[in-house]
Amino acid sequence: MTSLDKPTDHGTTDQGSPDQDSDSRAVTEAALFEAFGGVRGMVETVAPGLLFVTIFTINKDLHMSAIAALAVSLVLVVVRLVMKDTVKHAFSGVFGVAFGVVFAMMTGNAKDFYLPGMLYTLGLALAYIITALAGVPLIGLILGPVFKENLSWRTRNPGRKKAYTKASWAWGLILLAKCAILFPLYWWADTTQFGWVLIALKIPPFLLAVWLTWVFLAKAPAPIDVFAEMEAAEKAEKEREAERRQA
Repeated sequence: MTSLDKPTDHGTTDQGSPDQDSDSRAVTEAALFEAFGGVRGMVETVAPGLLFVTIFTINKDLHMSAIAALAVSLVLVVVRLVMKDTVKHAFSGVFGVAFGVVFAMMTGNAKDFYLPGMLYTLGLALAYIITALAGVPLIGLILGPVFKENLSWRTRNPGRKKAYTKASWAWGLILLAKCAILFPLYWWADTTQFGWVLIALKIPPFLLAVWLTWVFLAKAPAPIDVFAEMEAAEKAEKEREAERRQA
């Protein structure tokens, strides 16, 4: 098996046939869909906040709005469990909503329901940019296991490292732009206005970042399946051992 740290020519090979390119794009789409939760993941991200701002707009009741948002996030987790589906996206939603509820209840300010999520978005934006600058782009750390390449892209697949770096810059700048809109509104807008703007900005920036990631990776060299390499190495070692015993 080729060492995981040994450079190979994956980053310098010519583009494959149209069928290979099509297969690569399909694999990329499937991996992004899995990594970011797909349509259900977006619903789980938007639903609690949407319910919170809807109820608060109607009756200005912070407690009822917070309880309803937390309840719907828990229901989404239960649905995942019943369907025996992955719960990581739903659980992350529960924790986010729970932190928001705690903040809002502690301060008595309904806008503080959104503050933990905003701070998380800002931290994530900085993480994408800093890791891209450091040569270890965060999006590569996230997607590497999904593509079964782990960290092989760092030294063995420079084309994919470049694509991951571009994608991390895209995520970081898009999220920073989102923060540049939301943080001033947090201070200036009233709770209902701010809540609806925040809901409106939930999905479009996310979809733009995912689309740009797909564009960069669809043009990049194929991932190196390190798991397949390990399996092949183990099989070869067993065959050599069997030959030695027969000799």
